[in-house]
Amino acid sequence: MRSRILEANPLVLLSVGVFSLIGSFFVTDLTIAYIALAAYVLVALVLLPGWRFPLVCLGFSLFAALTVVYSAWRLGSGGIEPALVQGLRLVVLAWPGSVAVGYLDPARLSDYLAQTLRLPARLVAAFGAALQRITSFGHAWTQLERTRRARGLGPSRNPGVTARYAAGMSFALLVHAMRGATRSAVAMDARGFATADDRTWAEPATWTGLDVAGFALAAALGAVPVVAFVLL
Repeated sequence: MRSRILEANPLVLLSVGVFSLIGSFFVTDLTIAYIALAAYVLVALVLLPGWRFPLVCLGFSLFAALTVVYSAWRLGSGGIEPALVQGLRLVVLAWPGSVAVGYLDPARLSDYLAQTLRLPARLVAAFGAALQRITSFGHAWTQLERTRRARGLGPSRNPGVTARYAAGMSFALLVHAMRGATRSAVAMDARGFATADDRTWAEPATWTGLDVAGFALAAALGAVPVVAFVLL
């Protein structure tokens, strides 16, 4: 059951972020914030295949929330509670969507954007190719790091050496990305992406019962703070 989220179509995963964004507008006090976060945590415990990635996303969301809390507390006049509400509202907004997007398949996303939402095919193809290039950056960084270590150019405890190493790695990754973008552009033009009027897609964009249930669950989670706002 925990791996079923990997089978959900990309639009369902995107809807998690959209509904959490809508629900965050109704987080007006700590009680509503706690209820909304508890609902998301409960669903995550039941459905997510692992906890490492969600915890990383939660860490980034909490860091952003802490900056908001500190700014609102220091610059505002309402005290600590309104500042905490603003910080938790940011967590409700950002955390669910960031976790869901992590399980998204860029290739399938292109199929669903074009066939379900009827977006322009050329735009969708370019967007899908760009996303696939982004997902390859981690692999490229690992390969560059291994190559540099094999040449004795790895980082050290010296901050200056480490800074130069990071700068060199970043520049090498930039060069790799530009070369990859050039190859992708040439390949897409060779396949007629620039001028073709009628395109076909690799996979059909079908909606299964799992997708409908996932969309309904995302809407229900987004409605939790709305219901709490009305009732409390």
